[in-house]
Amino acid sequence: MTPSNMSRLKRPIHAMPEEVRAALEERCLMAAYEARPAYQRNDYLGWITRATKAATQHKRLAQMLDELEAGDKYMKMMYRPKKRPMVSEPVAEPDG
Repeated sequence: MTPSNMSRLKRPIHAMPEEVRAALEERCLMAAYEARPAYQRNDYLGWITRATKAATQHKRLAQMLDELEAGDKYMKMMYRPKKRPMVSEPVAEPDG
């Protein structure tokens, strides 16, 4: 999370455990994770790390990974990412 995104969050900021980072990288989902809003990334991490049993943590991690892969859910709720404006290439001025 960038510092500007983190400063706007009202909940405590959760650090990403190495196991979560490794799972995101293993499934090539880091870009999908980083594309989510800061509050969603933080909520996912807090939700996973609050579980006291390892089995529950693994289950929650698997759910997060599946949701990121599908791209249409957040905590079992429908999710549609905001459309980002297209960035066009600058038009070269003709010489002459």
